[in-house]
Amino acid sequence: MDVLLTHGYFLYEDPHELAVMKPYPPLGLLYVSSHLKARGIDTALFDTTFARFDELEAHLREVRPPVVGVYSNLMTRTKVLQVMDVAKQAGSLVVVGGPDPVNYLDEYLSRGADVVVFGEGELTLEQLVPHLIERGAHDLAGIQGIAFRNDQGEIVRTEPRPMIADLDAQPFPDRAAINQHAYIDVWREHHGRGSVSLITARGCPYTCTWCSHSVFGYSHRRRSPKNVVDEVEQIVATYTPDLLWYADDVFTINHKWLFDYSAELLRRGFHLPFETISREDRLNEEVIETLARMGCYRLWIGAESGSQKILDAMKRRTNAERVRCMVHLLQKHGIEVGMFIMLGYDGEQREDLEATVEHLKLAGPNTFLTTVAYPIKGTPYYASVADRVIARRAWEQGSDRDYTVAGRHSPRYYHFATRWMVNEVALHRQRHSASRSYPRLARSFVNARIGRLGMLLTEREVEA
Repeated sequence: MDVLLTHGYFLYEDPHELAVMKPYPPLGLLYVSSHLKARGIDTALFDTTFARFDELEAHLREVRPPVVGVYSNLMTRTKVLQVMDVAKQAGSLVVVGGPDPVNYLDEYLSRGADVVVFGEGELTLEQLVPHLIERGAHDLAGIQGIAFRNDQGEIVRTEPRPMIADLDAQPFPDRAAINQHAYIDVWREHHGRGSVSLITARGCPYTCTWCSHSVFGYSHRRRSPKNVVDEVEQIVATYTPDLLWYADDVFTINHKWLFDYSAELLRRGFHLPFETISREDRLNEEVIETLARMGCYRLWIGAESGSQKILDAMKRRTNAERVRCMVHLLQKHGIEVGMFIMLGYDGEQREDLEATVEHLKLAGPNTFLTTVAYPIKGTPYYASVADRVIARRAWEQGSDRDYTVAGRHSPRYYHFATRWMVNEVALHRQRHSASRSYPRLARSFVNARIGRLGMLLTEREVEA
């Protein structure tokens, strides 16, 4: 074995993930695995999703791979640091990549990483792994897309590696390296239908200030419709899923591509229900009709706020009123709508929260998820509030999700604001549903008012 790839997502050790039970494999690692194998590099993958940490630890101590490549993101930093430590104890050179390490080179390199890979990993690891096996972590300056410490202990960051131009030339994700059926079985057990994820493009060209672009930058590169349908055909033949999850940042960004892809699916007889994400400005009636014909049963929209002032501050380049129109149009064509809502963005006032509540009432999505804005290092949002960022946990014990901003309302305020938002929207729905009984309506009314009262009582609280 030349390299063992792994990650830090342990489903059964995460109470929040256990409550949701919608695991997906690490597609990025699966792409790296298939690429390295195609180049003749002896590659193994230890998928931690359904494993315990002690199982990975025992495997590393038994196999003692010369190189261990670890994927790290916001969710997994703490576990990844533990994986890195065990890999070092097993005598392995440690390479870490993903969206988190590039923003924290010193922290990762100080805690066991020999090399940090930034950007896409396939071409970099193709060059890096043989180098590490033959020469160790020395003379690395000629390898693009990495960071390391030189002999003087200084961090060296080499020039970026160009992005992969022809995604069709890349092999499909190495799903055979993991137990893909286990993911499908978990979905079927908890949700009635099994799902498989895939991506049709890489990168997002939009400029939302809070969104991290640390892996793909602001690039956007698409696979051909034929290439994607070839992968769908392989997925269906091998795993027979009930659903697909297109994990693109903006699935409908290129309308011509979408129409061609829909035609290719139809030509080859594939019609699988699927779920995906898009933006209101990349939707219209023709696009929505196409999604419905293809089998889209739920579309998520990054609505974020009902206040146009806040959307503009985020540089979302979207329109709140048009979001509502697109929600109604999607539902008209039988597609459920989920909306992502962000509270607490810099400059948000109570009237902006009220505008968001009204927005949700008027839009009427089938479901919506809320989060409180947190500044991810490396983003324009982080840069704008850097002098006010407060870490609520030690770096190695948390993530950027634990950051808050001085001068902002307290977590308790946003807890009550979320309760108020959820209950006000639920009350609105019940008022407009003839099937709801008065007792349930009354309870919801009371809960909504409790949530609103709690928010008003705490609105003067701010972070120290």
